[in-house]
Amino acid sequence: MIPSRPLGSSGFSTPPLMLGGNVFGWTADRAATFAVLDGFVAGGGTLIDTADVYSAWKPGNKGGESETLIGEWLKTRSRQDVLIATKVGMLDGPGGTGLHPDRIMAAVEASLHRLGTDYIDLYFAHQDDPNVPQADVLGAFDTLVSAGKVRSIGASNFRADRLKSALAASDAGGLVRYTVLEPHYNLVERNGFEGELQQLCVAENIGVVPYYALASGFLTGKYRDDADATASARGEGAARYLDVRGQRVLDALDAVAAEHAAPVAAIALAWLAAQPAIVAPIASARTIEQLPDLLASMHIVLTPAQLTRLDAASA
Repeated sequence: MIPSRPLGSSGFSTPPLMLGGNVFGWTADRAATFAVLDGFVAGGGTLIDTADVYSAWKPGNKGGESETLIGEWLKTRSRQDVLIATKVGMLDGPGGTGLHPDRIMAAVEASLHRLGTDYIDLYFAHQDDPNVPQADVLGAFDTLVSAGKVRSIGASNFRADRLKSALAASDAGGLVRYTVLEPHYNLVERNGFEGELQQLCVAENIGVVPYYALASGFLTGKYRDDADATASARGEGAARYLDVRGQRVLDALDAVAAEHAAPVAAIALAWLAAQPAIVAPIASARTIEQLPDLLASMHIVLTPAQLTRLDAASA
């Protein structure tokens, strides 16, 4: 059995992997989405990440496609089997833009409808909104928690100073607090999270679920040279890491993967899961065939020497 970890002070716990839903309704159709979700739960996963804006960037989409597919899938399962996280703040619509309280109130109803559920386990502010007082944002979230429509709240893409001031606003107003943070963080993107932001999460018992955990696929080991990177659309995102440091990271991952007889992606996710404050890295699978490499990470415990080797390679 895979041990679960407390998800900050949310009251939830989860195995050390969160399934990203950004590909559902974009590069994964209904059948592929259902297969990946079924496989994730069968493999011991429970925590699923989505957002109202997924995947508005695809021609013909308007946002909400991922939530809709997850909602259709949820009809086939017990709602209590999984934890659903979704987000507000990047999709404009009724009530305005960003994190305006009226927008939050309208957006949550739309998300609940698409997901076909009475409550959202974890509702994220998808990005900071400097145009709305933090007390107003948190007041809206507090209303949703009090009404039972949201169980806990999280912040995504917040700087340390803004997360700190949000926590202070919650405490001053007796409002619900952010319990989870979703930042950009992985073995080759460390500066944005490590340091003040990570230390704040440790001190305040905020569980961290980093996105882009595999650096646009680079940390799967699939992209080794420019030819690999230009072979697919996703490879363009991985191409930025094809330098001396990136090759050093891949070499270290290859060595540790060989020691565990495990996929490179699983080692990259296991490194992330071993970092202070990290609870569950987020990784996406477009097909069921991609899922085993991700699930394998939940069974890997890296040794101190292996962690040090990966730290040094990515420094």
